[in-house]
This record gives sequence, structure tokens and C-alpha cells, in this order.
Amino acid sequence: MPTATDAELEAILLHADLHPLGRIVESSNRAVLVDLGDGLHGIHKPISFERPLWDYPTGNLASRERAAYLISSAMGLRIVPPTVLRDGPWGRGSIQLWIGEPTLPLPEVVTVCRDDEVPDGWLAVLRGEDEAGAAVTLAHAATSEVRSAAVLDAVLNNSDRKGGHLAVGPDGLRGFDHGVSLGVEGKLRTVLCGWAGQPLDPSDVDAIARLRKALAAAPLRSALGDLITASEIEALERRVAALSTQRRHPLPSQEWPAIPWPAM
Repeated sequence: MPTATDAELEAILLHADLHPLGRIVESSNRAVLVDLGDGLHGIHKPISFERPLWDYPTGNLASRERAAYLISSAMGLRIVPPTVLRDGPWGRGSIQLWIGEPTLPLPEVVTVCRDDEVPDGWLAVLRGEDEAGAAVTLAHAATSEVRSAAVLDAVLNNSDRKGGHLAVGPDGLRGFDHGVSLGVEGKLRTVLCGWAGQPLDPSDVDAIARLRKALAAAPLRSALGDLITASEIEALERRVAALSTQRRHPLPSQEWPAIPWPAM
């Protein structure tokens, strides 16, 4: 259903019969690939499968996945695929639209390569050594979509933006795995830090303004209130206000690792 709107896709995610196909073995919380019919697939993350996290003691990861989608949409971005909360075979959890064909890889926008193999125009983030001692570089693409994803990470206080959590789908850049986001304490950890300290792009300033306006209105605040705590919503508003005022990509924290591990 390539021409479906996000609202139509949300309805499918909410009401389609879920046919489990298998567990995502790389997932730390036993996410499940499901068939939704009509050639669509989703990734199902049951709350009952979640492992407790010391730094996210309240709520659940599935609700944060839904909140990240609502925030991305309010910014006018389509980075987070349609995501809903619903009951499934293992109880309540999130269902997010799977982008692309499950058996085929999607183009990535983050890579680890030799220093002399960094793609033209990409931004180097970190240099180090591989297991054999050879020099390697972590780099990411410098497109406007990737830049907007970096801004979204700052808005969400995303503490786990690994390189594999981004891919280019049929309709543009998509980002996944936002369950460890939206905490009160500043914990931004993202591989998309090639613009750190630089002025925001005007289009991203506009996206932040759209979100700030949406947060002042009842529909989004009410929806987020069902997903995250009042303190987390207040912290979100503070981050959005700071980005709106400073209009710069945040610098890495000196008190928290700037990049998640593993980075990919």
C-alpha cells in the first residue's frame, strides 16, 4: 500500500490481524516480526517482553515508541514510521510499520569504514581501531533528512541512536527504536553528531516551532499524557524551548557518553 497516508496505515496497524513470523534475534526485548496482510509487515514489541531498565523506571518502552511517533509527526517529519499501541498475542505492546521487504537490506546512512573509504560528503564522527588494529572511521550521511533526524534525537533526548536504527526506505529516511527516549535527565547519545554546535537548518527551526505550538494544544498534550509522565512532558518542553532559542545542534555532554555502544 505505497500510497496510503500515515493515518490509514495507523488504522491498519490498529485493526489488522497479527500473524507472527518470527522473533527479531538482534532485539534486546524479543521484538516480533508480524504479517499484517496486503503485503504489509510490522514489528511488534510486547510490554510483557520488556526488561526493566534502571534509568527508565517508569512507564514502558512501547509507550515511548508511540510518543516518539507522535512527536515526529507533530514536527512535520516522517522519520518515525506509523506506530500504535494495541493488544497482540502476548498482550499490549507497540506495533510499528516495517519499512521495506523483511528479507532485503535497506540503504544505510551510517557506516564504519577505513579512513580512506569515507563516502564523499559524509561527516566523520569518531575515529578508532577495529578488532585487527586497523584505523576505522564512524561516519554518517549529510543529507537534510539525516540532519532532521539529528534534531529529532535532540528533541527526544534519544539515548540510543545507533547507526542501524536508520535506513532509507521507499519514501525516504526512517528511524527506529525510540524506546529509550524522553527521559527527564539529559542523556542524548546519538551517532548523528556531525553537526554538533552548528546552527540549525531553517527547515528544522520551523519543525521545532511546529512542535512547540502543538505541545501548547490539548490534542498532543493529552495523547502524550497517556504515554509518558508529566515530568517527562515538561522536560520535553524545556528541550524544545532551548532548541528554539539557541538554534544550534547540541554539543555532546561531558557527563554522559556522546555515542551509544555498540555504535552500529
